[in-house]
Amino acid sequence: MQKTIILAGATGNLGGQIANELVLNGAKVKAIVRKEANDNKLSLLKSKGIEIISLDFNDSEALKAACKGADCVVSALAGLQDVIFETQKKLVDAAILAGVPRFIPSDFCTDFTPLIPGKNRNLDIRRSFHDYINNQNIKTTSIFNGAFMELITGPMPLILFSKNKILCWGNPSIKMDFTHTQNIAAYTAKVALDASSPRYLRIAGENISANETVQILTKVSKKQFKLLNPGGIGLFNLLIKITKFFAAQPNELYPPWQGMQYMRDMMEGKAALKQHDNSKYTVANWIDFEALLLKEKFN
Repeated sequence: MQKTIILAGATGNLGGQIANELVLNGAKVKAIVRKEANDNKLSLLKSKGIEIISLDFNDSEALKAACKGADCVVSALAGLQDVIFETQKKLVDAAILAGVPRFIPSDFCTDFTPLIPGKNRNLDIRRSFHDYINNQNIKTTSIFNGAFMELITGPMPLILFSKNKILCWGNPSIKMDFTHTQNIAAYTAKVALDASSPRYLRIAGENISANETVQILTKVSKKQFKLLNPGGIGLFNLLIKITKFFAAQPNELYPPWQGMQYMRDMMEGKAALKQHDNSKYTVANWIDFEALLLKEKFN
């Protein structure tokens, strides 16, 4: 029997890819979108056979009606407290009232469960939502995937391409987890369609240290990359505090200091995934670091 999946956040990058994968896996997909959603993005979703439900997330009855009859509600929403906690709370409350058996929250990030609260603002917001949903009568599955792999060749200052350097704070042998959004989307679609999925799943397309990153960059670029290690985690924490003091930007999703908090958590090793559940669901092609570089930087 065809399963019905409700998807919130389908107009975003990851959400759009999850929608595609759900359709490819034979699901009936209903995308819940805000009334002010981009028309071009909505047209693209409609062209793939996805039903669009435009509503006000403050309208609990409309949300409940939208969720009615679904096998799972998937959230790919992105934002701060007002979205990750408040809007997701409204969404899961509506799902419960509508009798939806399962919920997948927007936890597509590093595993925050072993981290100390108060060290990473965005992860603290997700933790607060977990405190809420863990006490609700709905089966929940969170997917942790480390960092989005595309950030390596973008805004994450791990690779200093112009200087042939790999930036590392602390121990350069600490392993870090990265997963391409294409793989995250494919995996999430499989999870959404599996009624027996566990509470937590952890995946990574690449598990790599700064030292290993030096070797790969040297190989694919045919240039000698070297490690740049300005200091330990303690110094990095001080730099984060100074950056946050002078450029707080509290309403920004990813101000400079927030990205630094993510890097600190990864380079400190505390956010390392306890296990990798890649093999639990079939994903056609796990993209690794070398493949990403060859495609986006050195093709």
